Amino acid sequence: MADYLVINAYLVIDRGIEIAGGWLAVTDGRISAYGGPDVLAPSAARTIDAGGALLTPGLINAHHHMYQNLTRAHAPAVNGSLFEWLTTLYPLWAGLDDENVYLSTFVAMVELLMGGCTTSMDHMYVHPRPQLIDAQFRAAREIGFRFHATRGSMTRSVDDGGLPPASVVQDEDTILADSERLVRGFHDPAPGAMGRVALAPCSLFSVSESIMRRSAELAERHDLRLHTHLAEDHDEDRYCAEVYGCTPVEYLERVGWASHRTWVAHFIYPSKAEIDRLAHAGVCAVQCPCSNMMIGGGSLDAMDLRRRGMRVGLGCDGSASTDSASLWLETRQALLLGRYRNGPASMTARDALDLATRGGAACLGREDELGHLRVGACADFVIWQMSEVALAGALSDPVEAWLRCAPAVAGTTVV
Repeated sequence: MADYLVINAYLVIDRGIEIAGGWLAVTDGRISAYGGPDVLAPSAARTIDAGGALLTPGLINAHHHMYQNLTRAHAPAVNGSLFEWLTTLYPLWAGLDDENVYLSTFVAMVELLMGGCTTSMDHMYVHPRPQLIDAQFRAAREIGFRFHATRGSMTRSVDDGGLPPASVVQDEDTILADSERLVRGFHDPAPGAMGRVALAPCSLFSVSESIMRRSAELAERHDLRLHTHLAEDHDEDRYCAEVYGCTPVEYLERVGWASHRTWVAHFIYPSKAEIDRLAHAGVCAVQCPCSNMMIGGGSLDAMDLRRRGMRVGLGCDGSASTDSASLWLETRQALLLGRYRNGPASMTARDALDLATRGGAACLGREDELGHLRVGACADFVIWQMSEVALAGALSDPVEAWLRCAPAVAGTTVV
């Protein structure tokens, strides 16, 4: 007997597997069976009638800064470039404490769940006080949210030629010691894990070459993933040329990060040859459509990267740059940007959904059990309300209707 059974749903099991009038069985937190109306469903302790609604895998947020919830739409920063935006907000973020981080993380996770997101990473790179990431795990456990914390860091303050004030940077030994502590206390490498830890020096212009190399070594030792911002802005290109004598991608390769462990945020300005090299190395990329458009710095071409063999996910980015945290909104924006850039036949709603599910799972290194609903996968799924006024008349294709007819509402979210 299954623990529970969802019936009468339009199922999106995985790319290329959709079932109208389908059912989905869950046992011990895993998908145990699924089928169509012509296949007998198993008995279950609890049955949920989806009423014909669309059921998809839970969306996966592959790049975020949850602490920024406390500085959304900050007036002095809203019209600045990336570097101007950062230098305006760093002094505010220097006041973060345990309570601030807990509350901002709690709010962020609730907002993500409302938008159909069941798994998210977070890139916490501002550490004015110790052990702030502990508060994030506390929020995730209270909510029941699948959470990948990345231990971000900055070592180069404005005094050393970087952007942040000295109050939010740390020395390398402190960063690595805390990374080890977090791995011991919160990283669960087991299948179905609700909490994991990755290492994430903030950006090439805010950390030393040494911490990049030492983080890669620590990741290898503990079998962790690596994350950073890369090729986000032309200012970054100029900085790398002046300081390192190379491009951002060349620098990433130099410090030993061109590997299957790595996923990078933004990746807007690489050359075609650089894309091909990182794709061959197994690096994944994250598109953050709303944040990129808000700052006006460009956005990666997701479909082109995928054609070149690179796996691409989607991210909300910081709530102070996007000013919202909806993976559904990011998925829709990715669709619109792709079609705007390359024409109406270049990208479909199913392509965008694949970025938000399979793509995000690849970024987090969990393609085997997240981002799809095949038998054995974690039972993370969303039943979307399809009776909203905005969906009136959208009868022929539930997946296209879900993403075209805004806004979609997550009626039931299961993690």
